[in-house]
Amino acid sequence: MSETTIEQELRREAKERDGRPARPSLSLLASLVVPYRGLAVATLVAMLFDLSGMLLIPTQLSAMINTAVTTQDASEFLVHGGLMLAAALAGSAGYITSTWLASRLCANVGRDLRMRVYRASLSFSATDFNRFGTGSMITRTLSDANVVQQTLLMTILMIFPVPIMCAISVGLAFATDFVMGWVLLAVTLVTLAISLVAIRGTAPVFTRLQGFIDAMNARLREAITGVRVVRAFGRERLTRERLDETFDAYARNAIRVNYVFATTDLMTFFIMNGVESLIMWLGADRVGAHAMQIGSISALIEYAMLILFFMMMAQFAMLSVPRALACLDRAVEVLEVSPQIRDAEECKEPAMAGEEVACFDHASLRYADADEDTLCDLDFSIRRGQVCAIIGNTGSGKSTVAKMLLRFCDATEGSLRFGGVDVREISQETLRSHIAYVPQKAWLFSGTIAENLRHGRADATDEELWHALDVAQASFVRELPDGLDSRVAQGGTNFSGGQRQRLAIARALVRQADLYVFDDSFSALDFKTDAALRHALASELSDAATLIIAQRVSTIHDANQIVVLKDGRIVGLGTHDALMQTCETYRAIAQSQARKEDIRG
Repeated sequence: MSETTIEQELRREAKERDGRPARPSLSLLASLVVPYRGLAVATLVAMLFDLSGMLLIPTQLSAMINTAVTTQDASEFLVHGGLMLAAALAGSAGYITSTWLASRLCANVGRDLRMRVYRASLSFSATDFNRFGTGSMITRTLSDANVVQQTLLMTILMIFPVPIMCAISVGLAFATDFVMGWVLLAVTLVTLAISLVAIRGTAPVFTRLQGFIDAMNARLREAITGVRVVRAFGRERLTRERLDETFDAYARNAIRVNYVFATTDLMTFFIMNGVESLIMWLGADRVGAHAMQIGSISALIEYAMLILFFMMMAQFAMLSVPRALACLDRAVEVLEVSPQIRDAEECKEPAMAGEEVACFDHASLRYADADEDTLCDLDFSIRRGQVCAIIGNTGSGKSTVAKMLLRFCDATEGSLRFGGVDVREISQETLRSHIAYVPQKAWLFSGTIAENLRHGRADATDEELWHALDVAQASFVRELPDGLDSRVAQGGTNFSGGQRQRLAIARALVRQADLYVFDDSFSALDFKTDAALRHALASELSDAATLIIAQRVSTIHDANQIVVLKDGRIVGLGTHDALMQTCETYRAIAQSQARKEDIRG
């Protein structure tokens, strides 16, 4: 079967990755484990008790057969039987303790890895997020970290004991019989070689599997969130085919990995049975030649079975190691990103007592991957107690102005001052603490209405929440049976578009900020509600600065200052009446939205 487009893309990415220097994934893992080194040492000590108990049992069994059975001495039975029981109890206690400690260690490492990746993503700019994509970031934060956590646990419990078990078992075999020691050593080396060959063959497949998970997450998320559009346009078949292509590609590669697993297990079981027969045959010959005692055969068989059992378990764990390393590489990719927006080494505090809250001083913005400026030579101020509005055609850069104020992107020329200080000299946390933002798409979080409103200010009282709702014209909350405790679905999908916008506006009002930014936040409101809301905001925000980004002229009709944007440039600046006389772009927008006789001026 020919490769899908996704498989071809992943192979191309793998070749590009192979040409780059190796990422310090093991250094990342070490940095995650070091804080818990005491827990790691305790795990290894408990593991030694487990292994000692396992190895003492066949040793005492051999001694029991060689002495108690041949001499028919009951006391020897009791002594060796008691030692075997004590070894079993010590080994069981060591196994339970080591498993518990290892699980705790790996859970802490997995949690810390998730937190590191998530915290790194919090500092990403829009360009950084676009580089990875939402689906990939979810996979890297959750699925990849879980793979690393589970593989680390298997490594501790299944791989770390193997060198100790093999060294001691082979040593005991040599001490029992020199020839049998060489047999066990040869078996150990052959099994190890098989494991290494299997790992080498599956490493690139595991890397591709994580890429397929990214693709499945992205496409499935897109299909589920856009299911109404898919159904509306009758594109169910095309969407299903795209998902089937991704699922089939993942299945083919997963089957390839499982084939390697099955082949390796089959070979290991064959070796186990062959070694058991070989030891019995050679052992019988050695006993017949009086080179060793008959009880030693049982001990040697136990040593060989323990070695092969641990080697087989280690193979299973080692086959997951390439996948975990691929996941660590993907985490390193996130952690190595140098955010485009960073705080200065010495941050300043903005002076918020003055009349001018924010000032664009000939500020221009060009994205790194763009050929021309998105915003060019912006020069205007936003003042306390006034409403500044921005209007323009679609794609004129209106929402980008809000992004600059929130410092989601920085000016490439000129400057933007907030409280008299360049925003690049203010910490992002401080800057955003003075701003209340209502995004273009009103997003609510799962929980209650009260919890959503307290995203604006965590210590807000219920009275302050109700006041903000009243100002935002969200009276519908009072009609809900549970009021502030009413449940909100993820994204606020259980409310209408207008209700979500009013709840988002109320959340911003709870913040009690110096600057309120409304990014096309009244588009889903009817004209009556829009007018009532603007009237309520006028008195509520009289001591703060307000920036309204709007599409409708009626929303910004009474603004103290209107900035008209066209292709990222200011083509008009003034009040509504003045712009109707002097700005052709503004007049065209106004005339396209209403009848001539309804437009003043």
